[in-house]
Amino acid sequence: MVFDTSVGESPPLWTDRHGAGLALAAVRADLHPPALLLALPRGGVAVAAAMADQLGLPLATWSVRKVADPANPELAIGAVAPGGVVVWRDGAAGRDLGDQARRQGWLAAQQRELARRQVRFGDPSPERLRHRLLVVVDDGVATGMTLRAALLSLRRLEPASLQLAVPVADRQALAGLAPLLDRITVLAAVPELVAVGQWYERFEQLSDAQVLDLLAPRR
Repeated sequence: MVFDTSVGESPPLWTDRHGAGLALAAVRADLHPPALLLALPRGGVAVAAAMADQLGLPLATWSVRKVADPANPELAIGAVAPGGVVVWRDGAAGRDLGDQARRQGWLAAQQRELARRQVRFGDPSPERLRHRLLVVVDDGVATGMTLRAALLSLRRLEPASLQLAVPVADRQALAGLAPLLDRITVLAAVPELVAVGQWYERFEQLSDAQVLDLLAPRR
């Protein structure tokens, strides 16, 4: 395991996701094709697009979806990723919520949305990723639940190396993800990360159309 980190100052550290991507590119200047940047839609695409432009790397998406109680959509109780991967929040309460998510149809709804995004964004087939150096990119890691689901699904594809590049992440969440990764690059590893958006001056939500615009030059 290689762990690249530089604990940052107080937030915000970047104007927007593009600026954060350029900062990550400066740290990972060692990356060259055929290494592939795999962005988690939607926010991760803007970070990865800046890295791809700076480093001349190919870029693709790997869709993953948070499962939440509709009454509290900001609280993740689980996540789904390609290949039938489902993870739930730790503890008995998480398992109970997982059972409820199945009964209430919340899980099925996110599995349908996952399938829609895979088609919409053109996620690569497993065959294209096998035995390849993959760098997963997101705009930040708070709980790490959706990222864990993505990494578990990618590990099944037997990549040559599975790496992570993120601007900011919660230290404890990173520690939990480390066994799934060969290298972690994070610009700011912070204790008790409350909200990823605090580390950006601008952190608007991206639409499908904006994601497709970022991907278009690379299709």
